[in-house]
Amino acid sequence: MPIGFNATISAPHMHATCLELLKDHLQPGMHALDVGSGSGYLTACFAMMVGPEGRAVGIEHIPEIVASAIENVQKSAVAPPLKDGSLSFHVADGRLGFPDAAPYDAIHVGAAAPEIPQPLLDQLKPGGRMVIPVGTYLQDLQVVDKNADGSISIRNNASVRYVPLTSRSAQLQDP
Repeated sequence: MPIGFNATISAPHMHATCLELLKDHLQPGMHALDVGSGSGYLTACFAMMVGPEGRAVGIEHIPEIVASAIENVQKSAVAPPLKDGSLSFHVADGRLGFPDAAPYDAIHVGAAAPEIPQPLLDQLKPGGRMVIPVGTYLQDLQVVDKNADGSISIRNNASVRYVPLTSRSAQLQDP
């Protein structure tokens, strides 16, 4: 579904799939990053799961979408974490992650990257997990685990179709 500025919200079953894949990395006190946070829905779910002692960060490169996500959350049961700072939204290039709150136990990427961005791997905590759609036309939802020794394990979960993880200027061009 379109949410403006050539952005969309993922199908609800994909949010559920990603929450299921990340649930062990979204425990109370953990840190989570939502790249391409859009409407704020999934980031708010992360905040509920990591609790007030955790941290959920949403990043989106369109300021108007970030403002809309904040408005959405302020009208919901997740308004307190937004007020106390355990839930936050930021305007940033998702391909670069958000190093200010790194490292993360869980990273979710809501747009398809041609390959896994190195800055996101760098910001993933050893023992952490990232879920990211990878590919251009043919895409796989990849589950990326960073092992305790820093090595990376990747498995394909499903074939998917996401919008591309791109720059702000490319996203705002007419399709």
